[in-house]
Amino acid sequence: MSAATEARQSELDRVTDAQTLSAKLAGELFGVADLLADQASLRNALADPTSQDGHRKAMAQAIFTDKISADALKVVSEAAGLRWASGSRLTDAVNRQGLRALFGAAQVADKLDQVEEELFRLGRTAAADPELRSALDDRNAPVANRQQLLADLVAKKVDSLTLTVAKRALAFTSRSFEPTIEEYLRLAAAIRERAVVTVTVAQPLTAEQTERLKAVLIRKLNHEVSLQIVVDPSVLGGARVRVGDEVIEGTVAGRLSAAEQQLTQ
Repeated sequence: MSAATEARQSELDRVTDAQTLSAKLAGELFGVADLLADQASLRNALADPTSQDGHRKAMAQAIFTDKISADALKVVSEAAGLRWASGSRLTDAVNRQGLRALFGAAQVADKLDQVEEELFRLGRTAAADPELRSALDDRNAPVANRQQLLADLVAKKVDSLTLTVAKRALAFTSRSFEPTIEEYLRLAAAIRERAVVTVTVAQPLTAEQTERLKAVLIRKLNHEVSLQIVVDPSVLGGARVRVGDEVIEGTVAGRLSAAEQQLTQ
């Protein structure tokens, strides 16, 4: 992502954060994003680089006034007033603000930790079940059917905000379910200025061990962390730590593999 795009996103983030964050606001922004995704002429007009910023903003206000709330209208019109590389980038930006509004609502309700943990577990469940992963990622199946499948499996096991985010991962992406969930988790962590750290261990950690590990990671990264624990007996002791694309291999299995590679070179 370019620095210019990041700057626009940050500017739009501030607009959204100034509104009343709620599931209702998120739903309205998702609805606008879906409309833009479906109507190429509309999204291209609202992102037309040859049009003046104020004109695009006024166009958005004319189209959506009385159709969405004042808070949602503020976000959408400000998004249209920014210069994006394409209509698709504008659409993604509006959808991103919907997710941020939903995570913000979870934070206000003191549920963000729960939502993050449940999303992480959903991603892991899909990754571990090839049949489920295939069903969720089947682009030939209607989105509504895949969303219903997910709801039937987890609706009674997760918070309603978690289910809304998970359904969005099926509705508004061309990527598979698990990496989309990982991206959403990074967005949730960024709201609290945290780094997402996935730690794979051979056996479950106690609460004391988890807190001690978290404290070590915070010192090492100089940053608050959102800690996700994966139990995998194949690691043979130690821990594998992943921060973004960086993997720190501290497991017995990892060290044996590294040693084997050196011997065969």
